[in-house]
Amino acid sequence: MSGKFVRASKYRHVFGQSVKKELQYENVKVTNNAWDSNIIKTNGKFLSVNWNASGGGAFAVIPVEEVGKAPDQVPLFRGHTAQVLDTDFDPFNDRRIASCSDDSKIAIWEIPEDYSFHKYVDADNEPKDVKPVKWLAGHGRKVGHVLFHPVAENILASSSLDYTVKIWNVETGEVVYTLKHPDMVTSMSFSYNGAHLATVGRDKKLRVWDIRAEKIVSEGAAHAGAKTQRVIWLGNSDRLATTGFSRLSDRQIGIWDAFNLEKGDLGGFYNVDQSSGVLMPFYDDGNKILYVAGKGDGNIRYYEFQNDELFELSEFHSTEPQRGFAVAAKRVVNVKENEVLKCYKTVVDQRIEPISFYVPRKSEEFQEDIYPDCPSAQPALTAADWISGKSVDGPILMNMISLFNGAEPTFNAAKKEEPKKEQEAPVEKKTTNIEKPVEKESSVDSDLPKKESSIGSLGESLNNNSLSDVLKADGSVDKLLQRSSDLDTINGAEDPSKETSTWDDEDDIIEIKTSSQPNTVVKEEPKKEELKKEEPKKEEPKKEESKKEVAKKEEPTDSKSSTSAGGAAKSLGLKQSVEKLSNLVISLETVIDTLLKANLEKDERLAKLEEKIDLLLKKE
Repeated sequence: MSGKFVRASKYRHVFGQSVKKELQYENVKVTNNAWDSNIIKTNGKFLSVNWNASGGGAFAVIPVEEVGKAPDQVPLFRGHTAQVLDTDFDPFNDRRIASCSDDSKIAIWEIPEDYSFHKYVDADNEPKDVKPVKWLAGHGRKVGHVLFHPVAENILASSSLDYTVKIWNVETGEVVYTLKHPDMVTSMSFSYNGAHLATVGRDKKLRVWDIRAEKIVSEGAAHAGAKTQRVIWLGNSDRLATTGFSRLSDRQIGIWDAFNLEKGDLGGFYNVDQSSGVLMPFYDDGNKILYVAGKGDGNIRYYEFQNDELFELSEFHSTEPQRGFAVAAKRVVNVKENEVLKCYKTVVDQRIEPISFYVPRKSEEFQEDIYPDCPSAQPALTAADWISGKSVDGPILMNMISLFNGAEPTFNAAKKEEPKKEQEAPVEKKTTNIEKPVEKESSVDSDLPKKESSIGSLGESLNNNSLSDVLKADGSVDKLLQRSSDLDTINGAEDPSKETSTWDDEDDIIEIKTSSQPNTVVKEEPKKEELKKEEPKKEEPKKEESKKEVAKKEEPTDSKSSTSAGGAAKSLGLKQSVEKLSNLVISLETVIDTLLKANLEKDERLAKLEEKIDLLLKKE
């Protein structure tokens, strides 16, 4: 019996769609400089484009609503004496942007309130250029990349050909930290809380820095190929993703434990294809999707990140290659159309094409499961607070339902970071080639995954949660305790050591049976005949009682003796209830251990099954 294995995911059918030509940005003059950067950047309100301009370096800023063909003469942001290599928008100020150049300087710019890409002109109807408001000087050679801090305002990182990464206080213009490298840094990425910085360099080494200590906390060899590599922090986790090349120039994606880089990548590199263009990674933490755009080709691949693995979702195909690519902040997506990503790509260095990715759903209600809270435009820390050593567990988040309702957003204040626990060593996984199809055919009985799914889900919850959390989530435990309390009230405390227990219910009996399927959990219901036998026999009261017994009942009892007897009964009942609960907890722990072992056996069986499927596919 043949069947298909399809991984369940609500993002399996995410698709990309470009806008009509009249909604694109035309007559754009993208720089022809060969420096490896993203060339364009966006914050959702503006686009910055490294411009092909004479007389020193310049870049252009385009408001996103000003679509269509640009005039031949446009206002430019001029000031650098050499080519502009990279730009970045301030996440906490939509009108502030930083740029770096071949002239070894960094400039800070303010976008004027009356700025317009099409109509920003002087009295002679000539386009007005914008000048920088501040210069940051300190690097000895060209500055290749700039990146704003995700949590603290006025903090900027820059990498240079002088083999350093400098952390700047933009407000004061001072260098507060310097991270020295043995070679040029080609890519860098802040952690979710901004305490660490991941860098990858021309020496093929991946490093994670404790920024304020100016020390490397983890270091390891990255991709073996000689071409440029990129790194990105995977949101609110301790995982990194890198893109690079193998020794045979295959394009690869790697997943890493940020604080155990010396142990190598997790599960082997994912081979993408044999193209020569650098892969530019972008991560959507809300949906756990990694988007990868290649320079020199028009395709955009996207993968779901789950349990330290990448699962290929689909691919946006285009015959028009891109050299530049930018992703907008999550807070600007169209939640009413279930848009999960808004991005922009350059086309033949003359046009910028917006692309949106959607989750196809028919409901017109707010889709809460695909729109968790996203980072807001409010800083969690000031520059002085962050430099002094204060930390938070991440940026201030805003709820996205406010975008759907058109209301004022509410914010979740960032919490103080708790010390991290020691992390366990990652489990070695089989090297995966991402080109393999997601849906695999097999001649094995397809009922096997169904039988193992119940153990898998419970086992996964036990792995991810503590015992107390599992007990809280399971309503059957509360039912048992309630029934125990009721029986204590009616019949007195019960001895749990008895073979026949009156507080066992049909819904509460769970047994692990050994059979041909060792991983199968069987839930048995007691037979009706056994239930009848277990019911205590009720004795009918005698019609006639002796006069002596009646006399004894009518005699007044001593209040002190009755009180002491009642107290003893209560203490005995309480003691037996505690014993009963302890036995219950012990039995639950036994069941949990059994289920965990069964889950491990299931993983082994599935691994063997995948190997058989691979062999079958190779034979075909």
